Amino acid sequence: MTERERMEKGLLYLPGDEELAREQLQRLDTLFAYNALKPSEQEKKQALLKEMFAAIGENCYIETPFHANFGGKKVHFGRNVYANFNLTLVDDEAIYVGDFVKFGPNVTVCTAAHPILPALRRRVFQYNLPVHIGNNVWIGAGAVILPGISIGENSVIGAGSIVTKDIPANVVAVGNPCKVLRAINENDKKYYHKDKIIDIEFEED
Repeated sequence: MTERERMEKGLLYLPGDEELAREQLQRLDTLFAYNALKPSEQEKKQALLKEMFAAIGENCYIETPFHANFGGKKVHFGRNVYANFNLTLVDDEAIYVGDFVKFGPNVTVCTAAHPILPALRRRVFQYNLPVHIGNNVWIGAGAVILPGISIGENSVIGAGSIVTKDIPANVVAVGNPCKVLRAINENDKKYYHKDKIIDIEFEED
C-alpha cells in the first residue's frame, strides 16, 4: 500500500513521501500566488480559490495571509464564508465548512495529528481526521480546532478557545479546553452585547 493510499484510508502514514511532498509543493506555490495578490485583485483571488479548494460557494472572502498545508485541496466551503487574517487550515484531511461561517483572525483548524508513542513520532508518522463546521458558526479570534471535531450550526466559539471535543448546535462555547457556556436564547434576540439593544429590524431564521 502506498503512503497516499494509507493517508486516504486514515491510517498511519509518512507525510514526507516523495509523491505527496511533490504535490504539496505545487499546491503551496499556488497558495503563495494567492497571498501575493493585491487586495484590489478580487477577481484573480476568487479564480484562484476555485482552483485551490475542493469546493467553494459564492461570496466567500479570505483575507491574506492565508495558510493551508495543501493549499485548500481538501477544504469544502459553503456560501458566504468570511475568514479574517491568518486563517490556518491544516488540510491533510477534509475540512467541511457550512454557509455563513465567520472566522476571526488567527484561527487554526487542524486535521493532522501524530501518535503519542515516541518511537512512531521519531519516524515522523502522521494520521488525519476530518473536521466539520456547521452553518452560521462564528469562530472567535485565536481559536484552535483539533482533528476530528464537529461544531454544530449557529454556535459561537469564544476567542482563544481550544476545541478538543465536539460542540453541539446553538450554543456559546469558550475556554481551554472549550466547553459549552450557555445556549443561545431569547435574550440574544434583544441584546447584541451585554446591555446593548438590537435596534434594527431583522427576520428570524
